[in-house]
Amino acid sequence: MQTIKIDKNKIQKSDLELIAKFLKQGKVLVLPTDTVYGFSCLATSKKGIEKIHQIKKSSPDKPMIVFVNSFKMLNDYTVVNKKQRECLKNLWSELASEIDCKIANKEKRAVTLILGKKPRVLKYASAGQDSIAVRLPKCEFNYKIIKELGLPIVSTSLNLSGKEPINDLGKISNEFLIKPDLVVDAGKLKKTKPSRLIDIRDVNNIKILRN
Repeated sequence: MQTIKIDKNKIQKSDLELIAKFLKQGKVLVLPTDTVYGFSCLATSKKGIEKIHQIKKSSPDKPMIVFVNSFKMLNDYTVVNKKQRECLKNLWSELASEIDCKIANKEKRAVTLILGKKPRVLKYASAGQDSIAVRLPKCEFNYKIIKELGLPIVSTSLNLSGKEPINDLGKISNEFLIKPDLVVDAGKLKKTKPSRLIDIRDVNNIKILRN
């Protein structure tokens, strides 16, 4: 298990390249997010997702949240109609542009949305379901990683299944029998609530699953 320390607000190109290299190899990383530290890997990586489940002792039937950084990327993997797109704009404010991203999210809390998934994509991240949980992270660090990769990543809380998330990265070695491949230490994160979880597959019957 390798560890690097970063300044989340002044991320170095060399660190981004190292993180992207690990992710492209199907490795599992611990990354800071807009809520808590979490396990991450490429959303398209069967190897990485299987290892996350092994580390967390979680069921492979449990889907993971997928981080995207633009409408274009969202459209590559999900089914979004005109009404849903308008709903997305209201909930996420301005999604990342196709060229650059200065995230301006109207919501004070991070918002994860349930959408229909295009066939034959992200089948491991979605645990084989026809829907997927997606989020535009408010953390620009996460955006930069996705931009470097050109692919979405998954994120799931840093914990053993059924236990509270871990905030102290020093506990990773003792808490998990199987270790992540790389820990990205951005210091202590501000305490935040979990993301809101909203199902907008039917925009005429929007369901708030976690407020």
